[in-house]
Amino acid sequence: MDYYKLADLLFPHIKKTTEEIEAQYPKRNLPEGAKVTRLGPSPTGFIHLGNLYGAFVDERLAHQSGGVFYLRIEDTDDKRYVEGAVETIINSLRFFDINFDEGAGLDGESGDYGCYTQSQRGEIYQCFAKKLVAEGKAYPCFLTEEEITEIRAGQEASKANPGIYGIYAKNRELSMEEIEANLAAGKSYVIRLRSGGTPEATDENVRKIKVEDAIRGTLEMPENFQDVVILKATGIPTYHFAHVVDDHLMRTTHVVRGAEWLPSLPIHVELFEKLGWEPPVYCHTAQLMKLDEEGNKRKLSKRKDPELSLDYYRNQGYHPAAVREYLLTILNSNFEEWRMEHPEADIDEFAFTTEKMSNSGALFDLNKLNDISKDVLLRIPACELYEFLKDWAQEFKPEILHIFEDREYLERILDLGRNDNKPRKDLIYAQQIVEFISYFFDDMFKIEDEMPAEVPAEDITAILAGYLENYNHADDQSQWFDKIRTMAAEMGYAAKPKDFKKHPEEYKGHVGHVSTVIRIALMGRAQSPDVWEIQQILGEERTRARIANYK
Repeated sequence: MDYYKLADLLFPHIKKTTEEIEAQYPKRNLPEGAKVTRLGPSPTGFIHLGNLYGAFVDERLAHQSGGVFYLRIEDTDDKRYVEGAVETIINSLRFFDINFDEGAGLDGESGDYGCYTQSQRGEIYQCFAKKLVAEGKAYPCFLTEEEITEIRAGQEASKANPGIYGIYAKNRELSMEEIEANLAAGKSYVIRLRSGGTPEATDENVRKIKVEDAIRGTLEMPENFQDVVILKATGIPTYHFAHVVDDHLMRTTHVVRGAEWLPSLPIHVELFEKLGWEPPVYCHTAQLMKLDEEGNKRKLSKRKDPELSLDYYRNQGYHPAAVREYLLTILNSNFEEWRMEHPEADIDEFAFTTEKMSNSGALFDLNKLNDISKDVLLRIPACELYEFLKDWAQEFKPEILHIFEDREYLERILDLGRNDNKPRKDLIYAQQIVEFISYFFDDMFKIEDEMPAEVPAEDITAILAGYLENYNHADDQSQWFDKIRTMAAEMGYAAKPKDFKKHPEEYKGHVGHVSTVIRIALMGRAQSPDVWEIQQILGEERTRARIANYK
């Protein structure tokens, strides 16, 4: 077989050589040890936590080493393409402070290693497919869908491995005359890799490949023996082929991807070998898991778990710094220890490594994210929280934009109790924060809790009337509470909760029950930050109005 003649027959339109293409993509001029990573999402319209999880690893590896992190759009599967998906990907990741150095962008591409959209790189893939055909490492396959279905049925019946290989690769050794006849008949064909693997090998003598995974260590697995498709009938490459060509030309040093790609690793290793290239360092991340209601681990599900979608975190208003911090706790096992030792340090000062990543399921816990968010928001000044909440409200809750009209008032609310010796950690995400502080705004104020059972209805009226009569907005905290304690004692309530606990038969209740009556009239809730501080923020007029208007 004259393979060069076959290559020219199949690719008469490809005039450029692989050497010319290689020259367009020279080795990058980067410092020693610098890593080049990429995110290669499909534009399907759904970007999820797994994308962010992997992107965060990519970004840390590249930027901590002085390297490059780029965005490549892998849109070779046109059936899955969703209009506007690229913009969604870029905007969603940008919200979480994942920024690319080059690649696809909202205003076009940037960088010297494009084009960064695979659907626009057809000639490049076909050029390298032509090279493989010319070297006898790939061949045209004219099997129809019906024939492949029949092969699969036979394999199932005989319990053979599925796929096109060995005796099932019926077009592997076609003569030039047979190929020319098929082409003349207008038959559709794909280009398949002519695998060097041995399909007949038994468990005892099957050849193994060894790959050093940056997360999992040495991986040993059977070599590939499948004659996989590298170019579809449309001339569009498969993922297997496209990513190998692109990662080489774009000089990718580290490929971060999910564990679900491990079974394909032998195919990719063989493609790199067949093309004569050094493969990148693969980093196969653990799958994101969660505990179900029975306490068993399971994969996060697009159908069952709304928290898998990045839209969930944006809609709820999680601060990107909180999400990034939480992701590091499940990405690197030593991060939490580092944070305890460096409570005020910038997250970028943490030395991220693949060696500290788990190779088993990474457990995602929304409750832990909420706890971490409380700590992270405590470190963010009220002025920055104001801006974050306003931006969120403009996009997701425009009906509350009026609360941002008095900036000083809102910043005082956001700072409430945060600067104490034991600061309050009540703020978690935007939606929760708005609900938490809603009682500060008359149009959102409502009575949510019932008055304490220890206080009869007639006492409620008397307590509120007495409170108004003695209220002085200039009182300090001690003076203010002394007045409540005195009023409580005069009405038959214990001045101290411990007295009521010792002798409940002697009192109606205790001063805490009395102060709760005031708290509910002011905030509508039985639990809140310090009432005196809240009154100082509300101001005397609004405080008096709330007490007077309680019904």
